[in-house]
Amino acid sequence: MPGIAPCCSSGSPERSGGPSCVQLIANGSSGLIITIPKSKTDQEGQARQVAIPRGQNAICPVKALDQWLEVSGISEGPVFRPVTRRGHVLSGQISGDSIASIVKQRVRAIGLDPARYSGHSLRAGFVTSAATGGAPAWRIKAQTGHASDALVGRYIRLSDPFAAHTVSSMAIL
Repeated sequence: MPGIAPCCSSGSPERSGGPSCVQLIANGSSGLIITIPKSKTDQEGQARQVAIPRGQNAICPVKALDQWLEVSGISEGPVFRPVTRRGHVLSGQISGDSIASIVKQRVRAIGLDPARYSGHSLRAGFVTSAATGGAPAWRIKAQTGHASDALVGRYIRLSDPFAAHTVSSMAIL
């Protein structure tokens, strides 16, 4: 497991050793362990570790990260970086505004209204998928760092009122 080395620094203590630094990611046989040294919900910097398991099908976040690091040539510092229109990977960390812009571009490309989506939609999508897949709130909180079930509930975005309906899981149907 790597130590918490200062990286991704933009001059402020909140950014030093940010969670998207290569040095804070351990790649093992079961998947990734990402050390998050400090976050909005952990202002004391107690650090927490988040597991990202290997995918069991064509979609595997571990393989995707390995491929990105290989293609980009990134071996230290920020993992998520700006990429120019010509495909050159820059050295700084990608901004939240850039992530929001990318999300909006992608949803527009599939015919959805980009005004309804932001970078936070990625987090809401994860929470919604986990909840509709039957993951208990405590597991979702362990992954996302949410402090309460109520906060997790605010991220669940059901477009189908019958998705993961409580009655559907009962033996009477």
